[in-house]
Amino acid sequence: MTEISVRSATLDDVDSLARFNQAMAEETEDKPLDPDTVRAGVRAVFDKPDQAFYLVAERDGAVVGSLMITTEWSDWRNADFWWIQSVYVHPEHRRAGVYSALHRAVRRRARTADTVCGLRLYVERDNAAAQAAYEELGMAEPPYRMYEEML
Repeated sequence: MTEISVRSATLDDVDSLARFNQAMAEETEDKPLDPDTVRAGVRAVFDKPDQAFYLVAERDGAVVGSLMITTEWSDWRNADFWWIQSVYVHPEHRRAGVYSALHRAVRRRARTADTVCGLRLYVERDNAAAQAAYEELGMAEPPYRMYEEML
């Protein structure tokens, strides 16, 4: 296989990103998402670059993976955590270094940003393969549990 390149997503990637988000929800939660809502949500990211951005991984000119970064302010650290979200790698390109390339690109960008203190992500409790991949890249499970209230 050819080399993987990572770049910032553009508006031209909205349809691919929306399809990836829909596929991820189907695969991980068996949850169908409304295509128009997802597309509008992806599109909105480009209007709020201080809150979120996407990176895409390409191989042979085709987008084969993506992730979104959102920010969380830490008053304890006077800096932002970057949350890695909406991770998706096309099934034909899994276990071929796509996520690793995306993760390394995020880490490089975060280290050069003066306002980023760390990287965080969510992973499903039963997704041992993803957990192993994240640990191999240097991430560790923190001593926190997450709670939520949907409104």
